[in-house]
Amino acid sequence: MTGIVREIVMLWEKHLLTMRTIEHLQMFSTALTISVIIGVSVGIFIYTRPRTASPVLNFLNILETIPDLALLVILLPLLRLGTGPTIAASVIYSILPIARNTYTGLKGVDDQYIYVAEAIGLSPRDILLKVRIPMSLPLIAGGIRIALVFIMGVVTLGGLVAAGGLGTVLQNGIQLYEKDVILLAGLWTGILAVILDLGAGRIEKKLYERYGTWQPHR
Repeated sequence: MTGIVREIVMLWEKHLLTMRTIEHLQMFSTALTISVIIGVSVGIFIYTRPRTASPVLNFLNILETIPDLALLVILLPLLRLGTGPTIAASVIYSILPIARNTYTGLKGVDDQYIYVAEAIGLSPRDILLKVRIPMSLPLIAGGIRIALVFIMGVVTLGGLVAAGGLGTVLQNGIQLYEKDVILLAGLWTGILAVILDLGAGRIEKKLYERYGTWQPHR
């Protein structure tokens, strides 16, 4: 057992996994932040302009059908090697679930809450900001949780375009056929994904507990 731990530590230090993990999480955090801002904004936009909902969501669906590796290659001439195409591809893949869930959440808030808000004199803008958006937070969190999985996958592929992160370690391990490196980097990437998903799941659960009376129209 001690020998296995020693070998893991040696491989970890040799391949700079601490630094690669930090790079990975930096790209992940940047992509997730941009995705949330754009996705929620798009969701609010198509809710306030219902005629745009179908074409916008269809367009985002089309973008998501592009294979992730192909999208990275398409973005290379525009953004060059490095973190640029990786973050851009992550954002493109992640906008749809956040925007769709935001739109569905805003649209599905029960009328009884809107009637109460109107009765106390809230304007449509106040109703959106103080009633619809808070009541939609559980669904928005669900969309962000889906986006999190997409981003983790694309950021890992970023190693193919010199973006750094854990994808670089995996790529080097595959090229040199170092099974121990592939196993260690692959397992660590999977563990990180599980930890992040569990964290997002806890936040989503808390929001559902707080806004548990919300039920979408069917």
